[in-house]
Amino acid sequence: MRSYALLIADDEASFRELLERRLSRKGYLVKAVGSGTEALAALAEEEFDAAIFDMKMPGLDGIATLKRAREIQPSLPVLILTGHGSIETAVEAIRAGAYDYLTKPCNLAELEAILERALERRALEVENRGLREALRRLGDGLEIVGRSEPIRRLLDLTQRVAQGSMPVLIEGESGTGKELIARAVHLWSPRAAGPFIPVNAGALPAQLLESELFGHARGAFTGAVAAKPGLVELAEGGTLFLDEIGEMPLEVQAKLLRFLESHELRRVGETRIRRVDVRIVAATNRRLLDEVQAGRFREDLYYRLNVVTLHVPPLRERREDIPLLVEHFLARLGSEKEMVPEAVDVLMQQDFRGNVRELFNLVQRGVILSPDRFIAPEDLGLAVRPARPGEQGGGGAGAASTAPRVGGGDAAGEAFPTLEEMERAHIARALERTGWNRAQAAQLLGVSVRTLYRKIESYGLRSGE
Repeated sequence: MRSYALLIADDEASFRELLERRLSRKGYLVKAVGSGTEALAALAEEEFDAAIFDMKMPGLDGIATLKRAREIQPSLPVLILTGHGSIETAVEAIRAGAYDYLTKPCNLAELEAILERALERRALEVENRGLREALRRLGDGLEIVGRSEPIRRLLDLTQRVAQGSMPVLIEGESGTGKELIARAVHLWSPRAAGPFIPVNAGALPAQLLESELFGHARGAFTGAVAAKPGLVELAEGGTLFLDEIGEMPLEVQAKLLRFLESHELRRVGETRIRRVDVRIVAATNRRLLDEVQAGRFREDLYYRLNVVTLHVPPLRERREDIPLLVEHFLARLGSEKEMVPEAVDVLMQQDFRGNVRELFNLVQRGVILSPDRFIAPEDLGLAVRPARPGEQGGGGAGAASTAPRVGGGDAAGEAFPTLEEMERAHIARALERTGWNRAQAAQLLGVSVRTLYRKIESYGLRSGE
């Protein structure tokens, strides 16, 4: 159960100490100060879940403190205590953003009940924001495209793993879509309404990465002008995705291991322990066991993360998904162009060391370089495999034609066909001879595949005519 942090500001020492003792026994983490100025200083140093301010304090009064406090922590619910229970005072407090107010001397049981409602409302607001974000992401779609057996097996395992709360390790080459699988783990889990926070674990030096993950107190290091929660805290109730975990510095690995074991953390420069409910999903394009043996990755962290491992297959192991991915990427780019089958065949021959990311870049290049609505092989900038002998079904370019003659007769007898009619018939014969293999037909006709596609479209040719 999470312990809520409360801030109390009241210049009456005896009442302040009474509140601090009472609420501490209830399990709250209480910080009590004697003025509005001290309250604002505390808010700048750490984050609180709720606050109680006395209306009458020396220097800044309760209303002024409330207004400044909400500039520092906008979602902070504040309860105002006043010894002057007038309607005007209540209206002023509510207008300034107070959650509620009580007159002093107040009933402590009533104060606790109001405080609980304020915390419940804040938790509900956070949950609703997370739910709206989750629904937006679901509307965007996960974009996991594929019907191949490797992808079906991966998605089936991902759905089953998502229902648990244990850490997940995702392995796969660069560009295979590891973050998409991490998002699937989150969105298919009971945590879907919570936040999904991605962070590149190898992009920052150790000190900055530690601060990013676990937060820091004001003055913890040069440039830390205010307290800041870390990404682990921001992922409360949701999922923290640590990409490139294999590149995480060893000193940060030790702190991550402690968090995984206890779900507790300390911000840099703080002594206060915070408990956070978050699921860790990590990804790597390295073989972590090799990194362990090389001394670059902690063995105890490896086994703590490696409860369940999801392996994302490289694109060369699921080539049958390439046509689906091409269609998906064209739609994603908002392009009305289409890729001719011969260009797709060229893509099917590639090794794709950059995997799905490389395929997307090639589709994007084809869209940009194609001068018309057909993306031909030459638009991809890839080497095209020459046709093997015997692939031209029905004979080569020099084979004798068995098609009937078009036109004929003498000039005085029959009408000659137009050049367009002759060209249409000639193209139709080439297509029929090659079984409508457009690349082979283009080779027979001595034109490019793109030119052939334009002719097929302009003449309205259809297979089987």
